Amino acid sequence: MSTSRLVGGLILFLALCLGACSAPAAPPPPQASPSAALPSDSPALPTLTIPAPPTPAPPAPSATPQPPDPALLPPAAYNLDTVLDFARHSLSVAESIDYPNRGQQALDDLLLVVEPNRWEGAFRLQSLLWADGSAVQDYTLETNLLRIPLPAPLLPGERLQLSLAYTLELPPVHQTADSFSVDPFGYTACPANLTDLFAECQLNLVDWYPIVPPYDPVNGWLAHADWFFGEHQVYEAADVQVALSLAEPVEGLVIAASAPAAQQGERLVYQIQGARNLVFSISPLFQMQSAAVDGITVTSYYFAHHQAAGEMALQNTLEALALYNQRFGAYPYPSLSVVEADFADGMEYSGLYFLSGDFYNLYNGTPSSYLTAIAAHETAHQWWYGTVGNDQALEPWLDESLCTYTERLFYETYYPDALRWWWDYRINYYQPQGLLNQSIYDYAGYRPYRDAVYLNGARFLEDLRTLIGDEAFFAFLADYASQRAGQIATTSDFFAILKEHTRADLSPLLAEYFGASENLP
Repeated sequence: MSTSRLVGGLILFLALCLGACSAPAAPPPPQASPSAALPSDSPALPTLTIPAPPTPAPPAPSATPQPPDPALLPPAAYNLDTVLDFARHSLSVAESIDYPNRGQQALDDLLLVVEPNRWEGAFRLQSLLWADGSAVQDYTLETNLLRIPLPAPLLPGERLQLSLAYTLELPPVHQTADSFSVDPFGYTACPANLTDLFAECQLNLVDWYPIVPPYDPVNGWLAHADWFFGEHQVYEAADVQVALSLAEPVEGLVIAASAPAAQQGERLVYQIQGARNLVFSISPLFQMQSAAVDGITVTSYYFAHHQAAGEMALQNTLEALALYNQRFGAYPYPSLSVVEADFADGMEYSGLYFLSGDFYNLYNGTPSSYLTAIAAHETAHQWWYGTVGNDQALEPWLDESLCTYTERLFYETYYPDALRWWWDYRINYYQPQGLLNQSIYDYAGYRPYRDAVYLNGARFLEDLRTLIGDEAFFAFLADYASQRAGQIATTSDFFAILKEHTRADLSPLLAEYFGASENLP
């Protein structure tokens, strides 16, 4: 049946019904029997299904903007404008600090570590101002700690700015008989005759500007007292810019730095990002040679009578960079400076390390020398200390053990014939012992500290490598460097990442090198 005939029938039926309903005397319609059926010739009416009205969807909640993760904020930034008087060993500084609270709790105060203030008369604060130019009130400066109460809590994700003006009067670098470490900060005096073949002198700006230390939610500011040996500083990665100009010109002055210089008028400007520090070593007597590897410019600074050793230090550093780039991930800076130290020690900083002049004196023309071993060690600090930071006072093994063992990787790769010499003279000769998981303050002296943290630490890593195999060992080191890059790593971090790479039973090894079960990582 067509749709038009059905519609027409319905209209006629409705019209008749309406007409009947309008008659006043019409009888009620007959009741249909339940069994009544339409005549066989009547058209079948279609069944109409009316869907239920849809239930309205609840209104979409309005999107609440999520606050940014404070940990993703850019790091602290230090901007320093300096004038150096080389002859008088003094420096005037205008420093600005832009500090973000990248943690998860509000800060009621701000701490600055001022290492130069450990020397009497070396640090003279002239002004301390907030960003609006008002003076900071009620601060205290004791030894190396400058504590600033905040007018209002610094909430997570917020930043504050302040500026300092101060002068530095550098002390002489010296090493006393009862000390087994040297603070490179300061100067060694230049001789009257600078043309003497054996003349040496330098001015070292290291740990020289106030910084904000890392903040730990449990322990607070990570700032420690200095000690007779080892390093006590803990550095947050930061962006640093230094503009350096001279109060008076100095003929032949050579400046070694953590970063390359850009000339801006009469000033030299140095910039480094994500670094633990930016440091300088300056001398009119430096000789220098440069070369590049993997796009990184390496410059060796040395004194004239140590040319052969200076060239070897350059070569060893280039070799180490190439190997460590492959093993641990890319070196993060465009340059690395290797500086002969006019003191009896070596020391690492971001983009620059010192190599003791004693190693240059003892260099025998072969890789079986401490010049080569310590060059490999100090270069490794660009990863274990620089890329992956740690608390050097409370957990010194995390950088020193790794750097000492990395020397072994260097020798097995480039100078395998000298590897036995390295084991015999660098490690086994001292018959090292001692637990690794102690602070610099817990060891009875320099020798127990060195034997445990450096030498026994290398033995631990050798045993670990033997236990889990080369594939897992090197995958772990690369992963550890990647996961903790730019952070402050802990012993717990080290072993948590290690356990992602091995199911080996570490208990006997940990008991031997880390002590009783309650002290195990």
